[in-house]
Amino acid sequence: MLKAGLEYDSVFGRCLAATEPVQRGDLLVEELPIAFGPKRDSGIVCLGCHQYLQFGEDGDSMDRCELCDWPLCGVCAGGHDDDGIHHRSECVIFSAARVTFAGNVSEDGICTQLDCITPLRVLLAKEANPKRWENEVAPMEHHESERRHNDDVWHADLVNIAQYLRGPCKLASRFSEELIMQVVGMLEVNAFEARTARGYPLRCLYPYTGILAHSCVPNTARSIYPSEGYKIRLRAMVDLEDGQPLHHSYTYTLDGTAQRQTHLREGKFFTCNCERCLDPTELQTHFSSLKCGQCAEGFLVPKQPTEINTSWNCCNCDAITRNEDVQAIIQLVQSEVNGVQALEMGPHRLEEAERLLRKYKSMLHPLHFIATVLRQLLIEMYGRVQSYEMVQLTDDLLERKAELCRQVLSVLNKFEPGLSRSRAMNLYELHVPLVLLAKNGFIAGKLNGGELRSSLVYAIDLLKECVEILQYEDKCSQEGVLCEVAKQALRQLTLSVEGLGSELD
Repeated sequence: MLKAGLEYDSVFGRCLAATEPVQRGDLLVEELPIAFGPKRDSGIVCLGCHQYLQFGEDGDSMDRCELCDWPLCGVCAGGHDDDGIHHRSECVIFSAARVTFAGNVSEDGICTQLDCITPLRVLLAKEANPKRWENEVAPMEHHESERRHNDDVWHADLVNIAQYLRGPCKLASRFSEELIMQVVGMLEVNAFEARTARGYPLRCLYPYTGILAHSCVPNTARSIYPSEGYKIRLRAMVDLEDGQPLHHSYTYTLDGTAQRQTHLREGKFFTCNCERCLDPTELQTHFSSLKCGQCAEGFLVPKQPTEINTSWNCCNCDAITRNEDVQAIIQLVQSEVNGVQALEMGPHRLEEAERLLRKYKSMLHPLHFIATVLRQLLIEMYGRVQSYEMVQLTDDLLERKAELCRQVLSVLNKFEPGLSRSRAMNLYELHVPLVLLAKNGFIAGKLNGGELRSSLVYAIDLLKECVEILQYEDKCSQEGVLCEVAKQALRQLTLSVEGLGSELD
């Protein structure tokens, strides 16, 4: 029995709340999408399995549907994969209207002709299941008045989607321009990104889960299962009380407040006033704070965090800095970080990330979001790139990786408490250097048997929590694969500790 119910809130409108006391990991909601398809501004993808396809400059390719000529890979076109059935509904329309796929892409790799696919699938789902549409989809927010303010985007959607479907695709008698633009808005505001079993991105529209209220410290986690028709399951990240509102984050939790607010205003059309956003220190993490240039001890924090042009005040000496000056610093540092992220995975990328952390140590709070991004990059590289593979890491570098994990986890514990996939990934990353350090210390005579055992038991606890979090993920997803790896590591480590215990006895 599901443990979430529909409520109306004066601030959030329609939203979900727990209908009874809930323990972390409990299932709150599960549902199939009303429709799914390519993301907006995607490249050319197969309309069955969503893999990227290569089209020549003249729009020529073998990867086309034999009936309608739109992009479809050989596997999906040949009927050898269930993904191909998702193209059939629009295939009938394109074939009847004799509209072909041009294969044109912009300089940045975007194929605007495919922008119509997912809205069309939602519209066809409306016809196929009018009751579900009326009860679940029609009440969804589409923020038409706000979207109209962005003239360029609105006009592009009007031409590339609404007028294209009603004109060349000959659907004017079935779908009004107003309805099509509302569907476009529903997708922009409410759709969730998912991944296919092979890792290709797409977007899904879930009418029930999509009305979750937002918070920058969410209390629910979603998992999407491509092997079950992209069914979504929503679980409690932490224990919840009866009637407690359910929140999910519609932005990246490891962005600073100004960055999250910009994303939400421009993409979701609201200002977030959650506890984290209203706190200048972001729950005492100082995740957006810069070191004060006027004193040695203070940090600059936004006076009114949710305001676009807020001033920044030092919490030690009361010095005031303009928002323009703060954002100029952030943009400068971020541009350098972007440069490092663009580098090919390898030792140079790792060393450049370490260099930037050192360079801006005197400017950023130790837990600043840009420093956290660099730490996350380093965690992924230590143990995996040439010259820094795990067996090559000295004890100092193993300690370095462990410390990086602890610093990132200290932030995640505040912003994504409980069953967070990001926490699980970092828990796994942390256990590896701790195990190696313990074994190296024992071999070198720095640790006795009891101390070795204690260190390994701590690593086992990290793996147990990692598995607890990831056990709910689809087995074919990156997180699901890591769960199996963590289970294997847990079994081996447990056997080692049991063997060590008998030796110590």
